[in-house]
Amino acid sequence: MSSKLVNATVEAGTPAGKRARSPLTEHDVYLFREGTHCTLYEKFGCQLTADGAHFAVWAPNARAVSVIGEFNGWDPNAAPMAARPDSSGIWEAFLPGVRSGASYKYRIDSRDGHALDKADPFAFYAEVPPDTASRAWSLEYRWGDGEWMATRAARNGLSAPMSVYEVHLGSWRRRDGRMLSYREAADELAAYVAEMGFTHVELLPISEHPFYGSWGYQCTGYFAPTSRYGSPQELKYLVDTLHQHGVGVILDWVPSHFPDDPHGLGRFDGTYLYEHEDPRQGYHPDWHSSIFNYGRHEVRAFLLSSAHYWLAEYHFDGLRVDAVASMLYLDYGRKDGEWIPNQYGGKENLEAIDFLRTLNLSVYRDFPDVQTIAEESTAWPMVSRPTYLGGLGFGMKWNMGWMHDTLKYFKEDPLYRQYHHNTITFSLIYAFNENFVLPLSHDEVVHGKGSLIGKQPGDNWQQFAGMRTLYGYMWTHPGKKLLFMGGEFGQRREWTHEGELEWWVLQYADHGGLKQWVADLNRVYRAEPALHEIDFDSAGFEWIDASDHLDSTLSYVRRSRNGELVLVVCNFTPMPRHNFAVGVPQAGYWRELANSDARDYGGSGMGNLGGVASQPIPAHGRNQSLTLTLPPLSTVIFKCESNR
Repeated sequence: MSSKLVNATVEAGTPAGKRARSPLTEHDVYLFREGTHCTLYEKFGCQLTADGAHFAVWAPNARAVSVIGEFNGWDPNAAPMAARPDSSGIWEAFLPGVRSGASYKYRIDSRDGHALDKADPFAFYAEVPPDTASRAWSLEYRWGDGEWMATRAARNGLSAPMSVYEVHLGSWRRRDGRMLSYREAADELAAYVAEMGFTHVELLPISEHPFYGSWGYQCTGYFAPTSRYGSPQELKYLVDTLHQHGVGVILDWVPSHFPDDPHGLGRFDGTYLYEHEDPRQGYHPDWHSSIFNYGRHEVRAFLLSSAHYWLAEYHFDGLRVDAVASMLYLDYGRKDGEWIPNQYGGKENLEAIDFLRTLNLSVYRDFPDVQTIAEESTAWPMVSRPTYLGGLGFGMKWNMGWMHDTLKYFKEDPLYRQYHHNTITFSLIYAFNENFVLPLSHDEVVHGKGSLIGKQPGDNWQQFAGMRTLYGYMWTHPGKKLLFMGGEFGQRREWTHEGELEWWVLQYADHGGLKQWVADLNRVYRAEPALHEIDFDSAGFEWIDASDHLDSTLSYVRRSRNGELVLVVCNFTPMPRHNFAVGVPQAGYWRELANSDARDYGGSGMGNLGGVASQPIPAHGRNQSLTLTLPPLSTVIFKCESNR
């Protein structure tokens, strides 16, 4: 039942001793304490009214709480808050005259005598770091994406094409050395992504975070977009503009941990409130951060509300949930003796599992036309399967195994790839166990890993040919696609969050050719249902030859629901293959849809003159076959058409 439908109200104390109507109803408090409230952002934090602002904060172990801000000279005695009489631990106050833009914090007097100045956990906006105060703000905005919102169920569906461009906004482009604002980036990013044919943008976390070098993965503002790039309205304009260009927007969201900055969630009321007290449960050794207490109902409601907030208020089309594996395992990143088993003696975090299932159930209940996507790096079963079957309920899961094996294979010298053939074919053994996204993400181009193109062996020509082959294989492999910015044109330098991408390299034909190949791959991928319609079922895939290790080739067919066939042949060596026989399941003319060796992309121009007719010559267990010219280091894509 929505809390909006309940008319009961309680009153909150004000500094002047007056009484003001609270937006928090008894039912809100009940759902909050139950851990199922999903719209706390409508009731907590700073809620502006025509004549002031209502403040509400959860601090159950505080001796006293007050609102301090520029409107009262940061005087801790000017605006004391009143504790609700229902033992909920919620403190409230109405302050007349507070206006949008005003900076504020909560002064919390802990039971051990310390005075803590804390940012508002539910703040909609914050000061630009390194300043740390929250800001009163209205979320009012006039949207222009009605057409997108009316049709996005089909665009975000599991059978729809999904080619995601992963973006770190502060380093995508810069102007005169400075970062672009949300508004400045909007038109340029939308036009570029639409031109390149990507269906979605995924933004690295834009929740407010004190340390820019964390890329947003150590956030303090679970309801505040970082003010480094502008206001909430400017972020809405960015999402709105992308939608109007036909591009969906996915948000990277981090419910796994938070930093211990003094103004943040850590020891919020002087006690371990949002996090576990025992460091074996509450401290993350890999990231030196705090772990949420998923067993505490109020914390669950806080996180549920954050997820719903971004989807409701900012029209995001999905949430990519970061570091799910760290949530699922109590021993994640820990040695023996550094973790506490669950009640059954196991290493599974039962409270986090329950939270993730509740999260997904609530998101798909209220937003059935979005997707939740798990970054889960282990073999945890049924991540993207329904909760009623025992799954976690995510819509999709990143295929980290595919990423690892594929990059490992492409790093091998082509001369020796014949000895590693099972590395490139292994992913098809488990490809349909989950609804997979194939990621070549930011994680693969940082911390000394170099660039994607730098992983390719050989000279400059072979490296670019290898990149085109990799992308051709990736875009035709079952699963949705994700590529981190810069990979589309073969940036040589490892990514850094300081400075922009190496756009200047596009003056060179090989970089421009790779960029054009990615754009054309997206065009073919979106146009051909066989390449995206049945991504998560073996009915959409058929091997032609998975065992040609001596020549290091692969050939396979993708199918659409109505039986259309697309043939893919990959040559992972720089040796061209002439008169190369490939069995096909259907007689007819097989038109060449795309060839990574075309001169337009920087290739040698070797190909099949637009297509090949099948002949009744058996090969690979099929009665019909094609005789192909297979270019060096290439992916060639064909579609079966009527006999010609």
